[in-house]
Amino acid sequence: MRSIWNGAISFGLVSIPIKLVNATENHSLSFRQIHLADGGRIRYRKVCEIDEQEVTAADIGKAYEDADGSVIPITDEDLGSLPLPTAKTIEIVAFVPAASIDPLQMDAAYYLSANGVPAAKPYVLLREALKRSQKVAVAKYALRGRERLGMLRVVDDVIAMHGLLWPDEIRSPEGVAPEIEVTVRDAELDLADALMATLGEVDMDSLHDDYREAVEALIAAKAEGRTLEPAGADASGGGKVIDLIAALEKSVRAAKEARGEEPEAGQKTAEATVAEVTSLTGRKKSGGTGAKKKAAASTKKTAAKKPTPSRAPARKTAARSTAKSSAKTTTKKTTAKSDTSPATTPATKKAAPRKRASA
Repeated sequence: MRSIWNGAISFGLVSIPIKLVNATENHSLSFRQIHLADGGRIRYRKVCEIDEQEVTAADIGKAYEDADGSVIPITDEDLGSLPLPTAKTIEIVAFVPAASIDPLQMDAAYYLSANGVPAAKPYVLLREALKRSQKVAVAKYALRGRERLGMLRVVDDVIAMHGLLWPDEIRSPEGVAPEIEVTVRDAELDLADALMATLGEVDMDSLHDDYREAVEALIAAKAEGRTLEPAGADASGGGKVIDLIAALEKSVRAAKEARGEEPEAGQKTAEATVAEVTSLTGRKKSGGTGAKKKAAASTKKTAAKKPTPSRAPARKTAARSTAKSSAKTTTKKTTAKSDTSPATTPATKKAAPRKRASA
């Protein structure tokens, strides 16, 4: 691998000559800009705004533009003459636990290679010291015209360095968290833990860029004059989660099925649980109204079929001497209850006839 920087690791009074090698590579597909009318390439030319002449890379230098618009030229010699101890040195300043490094600070990754045979012994010494201490080294170094922060750790038998952002380059997450107060129940946390346990671990080597493969297939098809069928939209995303418990249970079941595992005995799926609750609720609602209607209809039929209880005998009261006819008393009816025997009708009191005194 081609080195991009040569220098040394400063480890106290020990100096380890090293080469810096990129540990990552970019597999993204790059596209060219073309003129849609004729397919011609669109190119950018670097032109001086004073004489409007195109310039080459050899004629281009650096400059700092001040706030008032004035330009201050800065040469590579100017930068190289700066009194920086890290200009060609990765200076280790501390050894700390790896957990103390915020992952938000991590930037580019590099491999550090021992530069020459004499560098092998101190290189291995630092590597084994990092392994045994189970710590990482925090270092400062200069690269591409600026001083940077780095973290050294062991990867297999190689010392790797991660470029770190300076602490003041990490933005505060203020205003990002939900502003409303949310309560998470223990049952929801238990299901989230179950889902995490079901998903388990993954072999990182098995993960790949599906989008890049799809773009490559599209390019190959167009080169052959074929047309690819558009992929269907994923129906699993974009919807609102109405029932978090149901969604978690369904996710656990789907993860187990994907792994070929059988659901645990007695474990209900989210869909079955929701359907069962809905069904019972529906029965309660419909059953309550329907039962009343059926009971009312049954009572009416029973009352119609049963013989009416005996009526109390109508009695005539004594007519007054001046009345031409006697009045009849109204007949009282008693209705029987459907489940009990007919209620006893209270005895009708006889009205004592009034006798008009003879004149």
